[in-house]
Formats: sequence, C-alpha cells, structure tokens
Amino acid sequence: MRTQIKKVPQIVELLRNKSVGLQHFKPTSSVCVLEQKDVVEAAQCPHAASRAQSLDAIPGPTNWPLVGSLVELLRKGGLTRQHEALIDYHKKFGKMFRMKLGSFESVHIGAPCLLEALYRKEGNYPQRLEIKPWKAYRDLRNEAYGLLILEGKDWQRVRSAFQQKLMKPTEVVKLDRKINQVLEDFVSRIGKVNVDGKIEDLYFELNKWSFETICLVLYDKRFGLLQEEVNEEAMNFITAVKTMMSTFGMMMVTPVELHKCLNTKTWQDHTSAWDRIFSTAKVYIDKKLKGNAEERADDDLIGDILQNSNLSKKELYAAITELQIGGVETTANGMLWAIFNLSRNPGAQRRLREEIKEAVPADQNPCGEHIKRMPYLKACLKESMRLSPSVPFTSRTLDKDTVLGDYAIPKGTVLMINSHALGSNEEYFEDGKQFKPERWLRETSTINPFAHVPFGIGKRMCIGRRLAELQLQLAMCWLVRDYDIRTASRLHQEMRILYQLFWT
Repeated sequence: MRTQIKKVPQIVELLRNKSVGLQHFKPTSSVCVLEQKDVVEAAQCPHAASRAQSLDAIPGPTNWPLVGSLVELLRKGGLTRQHEALIDYHKKFGKMFRMKLGSFESVHIGAPCLLEALYRKEGNYPQRLEIKPWKAYRDLRNEAYGLLILEGKDWQRVRSAFQQKLMKPTEVVKLDRKINQVLEDFVSRIGKVNVDGKIEDLYFELNKWSFETICLVLYDKRFGLLQEEVNEEAMNFITAVKTMMSTFGMMMVTPVELHKCLNTKTWQDHTSAWDRIFSTAKVYIDKKLKGNAEERADDDLIGDILQNSNLSKKELYAAITELQIGGVETTANGMLWAIFNLSRNPGAQRRLREEIKEAVPADQNPCGEHIKRMPYLKACLKESMRLSPSVPFTSRTLDKDTVLGDYAIPKGTVLMINSHALGSNEEYFEDGKQFKPERWLRETSTINPFAHVPFGIGKRMCIGRRLAELQLQLAMCWLVRDYDIRTASRLHQEMRILYQLFWT
C-alpha cells in the first residue's frame, strides 16, 4: 500500500510539493464499550427460539480431534486472516456458531440483538477471555495482574482507580495540550522525511507518534522518537511489544504450560519481551512516583490516580504498563486506517477539511473544545473503525448459565464478539463496503448501537477508549487541515487487512 499525502493549495507554493506516502501496515490489536445512554430499548431477538437448545446443537465448522478447526482456518489464510473466515462462517452457519482451535473452544456471536441480550444479562464483574500466556509470565516473575487479566472485585477495584480520569470526557479533554505537543512534532517530521512525496513506512512513523503521546500522557516524558536521533530505549520497547504480541497467539491455541515446560522459543521470546516491557515501564513509573510530592498540573493523569487510590506499587506497574502497551499499536493502527480510508474518498475528505476550517481559527491549533463542534470528524472516525477495526473481535467468558438466541449456553463458555463481521454485514449497514461517514450523523442515523462495537460492550470497555478517540480525532484534524491525502489507484484492489494479534 502506498498513499500520497500532498499539501493542500491554501498552504501556498512554499509547501505545495510536500507530500507523504504510506507503504507498510500491519493492523493488529485492541480492547474496549457501549455506554448506557447508547442502549436502545430491548426488543425481542428475531433469532431467539421458544425453547432453548443445548450448546452441542450450535452449528460450526468441522471439529477434528486435537486440532479442531485449526487446519481449516490455516487453509483460509491463517490467524492473521481469521476475521475473513469468521465472516464466511457467519454466512454459512448463522448469527451464532461454535468453533474449536486446538485446545481453545468458543462460541461466536454476530447479531446486534444477541449482543444486547448479553449486555443486559451482564453481572457486576464481567469476565474477559483468560489470557493464559500473560498470566503465566506474571506468575513466573511474581508481577501483579493488570486490567486485561484481572477478574472479580480486584478488577473492579483497580478499574475504579483509573476510570474517573480515563472514562470521563471532561477529564480526558484536559490531555489535548500534551497530545498536540506530539502532533506538532509529528506533522513537522512528515514534512522532513518524505522522499518525492512518499514516506517509506508511515505505519512505523505512526507507532513512534503513538508511543511518544502515551508516554507524555503517562509519565510527562518525551523520548525523542520524532527527532532525527531516535531513542534506542524507546525503540527497544516498541520492538518488545511487537514480539510479545506476535508470540502469545500460538500459546492461546496450544497449552502454555507445554511451552513453559519445554522452554520453547515462543515462550523464551514472549518472556524476554515482557521483561523488557516491564523494566522500561518501571523506571519511568518510579520517577513519576518520586515527583508526586510536587504540585500537579490538571493533565497529570498518574498523579491524580495515585492520590485518589490505594493501589500497591505492583498493581500500578501492571495497570500502567498495560495502558502503555494498549496506547501504541492500536492507536497507530486506527490512524493508519483513517488515513487510508480518507485517501480513497476525496469527497469525504473535502467535507471534513471544510468542517475543520470552520471550527478551528486559522491562527490556532485544533483542541478538544474545537472537536465538540465537529460531528463529521467523529463520523469519519466511526466509519473508518467500522470498515477496518483495529481489533476484529472482543470476548466474554460467561459467569453464569445464559440463554442467547436459540441456545442455553453454560457458565464458563467463551463468547467471541465479532465486531468486524458486524461492521461488514449489509443487513446492518446499507452499502456496507462504502465509506459513508454521513450514516453516523445524528439526524439521519438509524443504526443499532450494538451493530458497531469496536471498543467492546458493557462494563469491560477499553479503559483507554476516550483517550484513543481524542488522539485520533486531533491527529485527523492536523493532517486533513494541511494535507490532501491520495492513494495510488492500483492499490485499491490490493488492500487486505491482516491482524497480528490473536485475541483481546
């Protein structure tokens, strides 16, 4: 993929030849939810039966001994393209199907009414899919669990410590100054590193931008990744995150205990990557803890969390490290796809630019207050996330026997919520393959809110959702205001989404 971004005419001749291209991308992961105010009145699910059938009655692909449907999935393109296989399976088996990959068995759901039913039956402490490789590492090193792997009252206690600052829009908007500080450097770098209007690897540049942003938000620390001399420690952290993400998928479908016992290369690489991630994060968390006695600014995220919680140092290490991980690749992926989708839709891009020009005075940079007056900007981001979500599915583990649709599903069953399949379904989105941001505008939108769940549903929404949205919205303002984004026509048929991360 190679996308050209040329300076818009109103920036005049000095910069008119500046352009940027993107060549490489590897969209991977994410986690995150629907709010109470978005919930529609419960309706009778058209897929519900008068008498529920057992779990064994749920259809699905062939389940072979030991391997389950893994061989069939590999024939369809492997784990990086399993979202495509899941769409095919929903077409073949319906709104709900059952699948086993190696030792991992799950039930996949792909209908808004089923998600709504699940949401309404959720308990106080919803359970996510158990990420056994992450737990195995924490147990090995005697580290605490973070929000992605905690359950029950411990999960609620730690989440509550972060929720007030990260899930309240009036608090998150205070971070726009730090986000803009990094964006100013990022846009400046784009103008310097392009060669004949193209950047060799825009995805890598976006990873550096997202890393700089989350570190400034969390630690008040800049690593200089957007400067000519790149910080080696930060680059090692990014590499470690990629290694960790790429190794744990295999240990989700094969027993992690076996990898640990045999000390496989997958296990070695996974633990080494986590060692580097934790050691780097701890250094800056400790520095932040030391400086907490001084007067704090409004945008001192960690300082406020520390003052208003009773978390242990280990719990802080775990929760903040996971926040940092979640704030790098997933945000970079979302921005890359927003750029690409806008590049293929010049009409939408022009309309967005006009909205930005109207909302943001010429002598000011975009900020959180400006975004409140940009409904089309928010619609563009939603539509991009519908077409190409950073995560193809999220998960739940039932904490009680539950009836969904035609079936009585027992406690302990893992449910996969196929957000990519939902977003690409013409039943819920007319002209679903087309990029149409206007479908999200309030005066015209009739979309079921449970048909669009890029951040998940219920109480276990991504704790970083609001921050990620603000970062992406501000970044789109900066780029679209100054650049006309174009895609080489030959790439329109060559694009394919690949997911490196297996589950979140």
